[in-house]
Amino acid sequence: MYKVKDIIEPDFGCEGLPDGEEICCEVVLEDEQNGGLMTVRVPDAELYRKNITVGSRVNCNDGQLEPAQD
Repeated sequence: MYKVKDIIEPDFGCEGLPDGEEICCEVVLEDEQNGGLMTVRVPDAELYRKNITVGSRVNCNDGQLEPAQD
């Protein structure tokens, strides 16, 4: 089980998003068991669809995030 510590959104500056590319965020996760941190890249739309925000508790399998079922 992990806790979302931060969500870092990309900054494309004046160039904008390259054609055909999906916006991905870097999600910083803290392992609730040992306190270790890891970062995964997740499409921004997926975070919204799954209602994952800073402070959310999630499961992570192979970089795929799913909201934790408490």
